[in-house]
Amino acid sequence: MHKNFTHNVKVYYEDTDAGGVVYYANYLKYLERARTEALSTIGLSNIKIKNDFGALIIVKSCNIEYKKSAYLEDDLQIKSFVDSTSKTSFLMNQLIFKPVVNSQRVGYISTNSAIEFVLTFTGKFGALIIIGT
Repeated sequence: MHKNFTHNVKVYYEDTDAGGVVYYANYLKYLERARTEALSTIGLSNIKIKNDFGALIIVKSCNIEYKKSAYLEDDLQIKSFVDSTSKTSFLMNQLIFKPVVNSQRVGYISTNSAIEFVLTFTGKFGALIIIGT
């Protein structure tokens, strides 16, 4: 994974409420998709990590500060980067933003999306895989 990984997401009808505004919990789904795609860029997947290293990546905590709403059919970008690591955990920051609308930069949908993960080992002994540092 590059130091900063970018993933694009389009907002579908299923992601919104009756007013066309993205339901707040769906931002977590977007972040999860971006993390999964980031792993893929370095030849890993959640299944590969489980099978080859005997580890599961589990969300320990999540903090999101919402700045603006996203709407039906918006094109969003998610930037992800690993902020810090330890032997059994890592902290990833992810930013969601609408990059351009009518030739103008729109800004952040969320900021300070800090997600802490822990690795649990399912019987095999393994070490933390350092991602993007």
